[in-house]
Amino acid sequence: MQHTSIPEKSSSARVITDWRPEDPAFWQQQGHKIASRNLWISVPCLLLAFCVWMLFSAVAVNLPKVGFQFTTDQLFMLTALPSVSGALLRVPYSFMVPVFGGRRWTAFSTGILIIPCVWLGFAVQDLSTPFSTFIIISLLCGFAGANFASSMANISFFFPKQKQGGALGINGGFGNLGVSVMQLIAPLAVSFSIFAAFGGTGVAQPDGSLLYLENAAWVWVPLLAVFTLAAWFGMNELATSKASLSAQLPVLKRSHLWIMSFLYLATFGSFIGFSAGFAMLSKTQFPDVQILHFAFFGPLVGALARSAGGAISDRLGGTRVTLVNFVLMAIFSALLFLTLPSGGTGGNFTAFFCVFLVLFLTAGLGSGSTFQMISVIFRKMTMERVQQSGGSESEAMREAATETAAALGFISAIGAIGGFFIPKAFGTSLALTGSPAGAMKVFLVFYIACVVITWAIYGRKKQ
Repeated sequence: MQHTSIPEKSSSARVITDWRPEDPAFWQQQGHKIASRNLWISVPCLLLAFCVWMLFSAVAVNLPKVGFQFTTDQLFMLTALPSVSGALLRVPYSFMVPVFGGRRWTAFSTGILIIPCVWLGFAVQDLSTPFSTFIIISLLCGFAGANFASSMANISFFFPKQKQGGALGINGGFGNLGVSVMQLIAPLAVSFSIFAAFGGTGVAQPDGSLLYLENAAWVWVPLLAVFTLAAWFGMNELATSKASLSAQLPVLKRSHLWIMSFLYLATFGSFIGFSAGFAMLSKTQFPDVQILHFAFFGPLVGALARSAGGAISDRLGGTRVTLVNFVLMAIFSALLFLTLPSGGTGGNFTAFFCVFLVLFLTAGLGSGSTFQMISVIFRKMTMERVQQSGGSESEAMREAATETAAALGFISAIGAIGGFFIPKAFGTSLALTGSPAGAMKVFLVFYIACVVITWAIYGRKKQ
């Protein structure tokens, strides 16, 4: 048996100094077990982060019900702003794991999410809370969105290249599931007096029920505390993943980084954007439908599809899956126009909902397949460059892992912008024309462009 120094019982930093996931014997004997444990602690941490990130997609719809007099455009703004800060923060977050270590950064980035949750719970109970305060809280919720970049980068270090698509699909897919979990749990939590001991008071509704809107934020606090501790005591840090910021920055010079960022914006950007804006959009188009009873289905389908997208791409190739996926996104974006009301009349909610479910499905599937493409492209490109310059195979593998992780994190930052652009586009289109059709035309052109780019750059050669 090969010797390895893995301080499993260490009470200090739990740093693993010998990590060789590409070695089949090492992987079978101990690598798989360690990687799996870190993955399955990372998953609930990331899931909770997505719950906090998308809090305002459920809270904003209910703010008028507890007495806040905000305009529809202001409510759309609150659902969009977390994606702005989340996208911007993903850039530094994408480089944090090699600098600070995955265990410490996961625990820290999960624990600080308690702050906006507690603050929001108190803010919604005070009708004197200004719109500017809600803007600040929504921007703080964006810290949760940034966790995706560091989480995916961290998990990429633990798995061999042939298993990265599946592992990243599980981490990202079940993490994305947090959007659906939040949209399912939050409407249930606001119906019960869970936190009366902490000042939670309900607001009477026309049907005689009480709405405890603070619960939508406070219900996540105990879970965040538990999994912060789980990350601190249960995860590991890899000495082989350590790298300075300057060692990671050259990835910004790679042309494929920007091309794949564009494609990922169309997939994950659509998923998170639709997740943030779907409930508000449905309410404006079909006001008689209790959309919060159905809103969680779309993100649920998209999150599960992401997990499948990574695994399918490991088998069939990420380029092939991504190309077919973009074709479907363009087709169903066009079909959506047939389901919308015209002049305030007509429209078919069932057809509208079904078309959006397919868009969530393809957005999730494409998120998994594009991430698999990123892993394959950057590992291959970096290995060839290092070996051509005279570097050893071990040096090439280490630099490939570092550059791939940085690319995954940075590209995820670009994708998160969709969470702002899509709901804001819906809000602007509705304000100018009274219909979301103008925004959907832009999305349709975008998806068609992605079909052309994927085929022209990656489709004519195997990735």
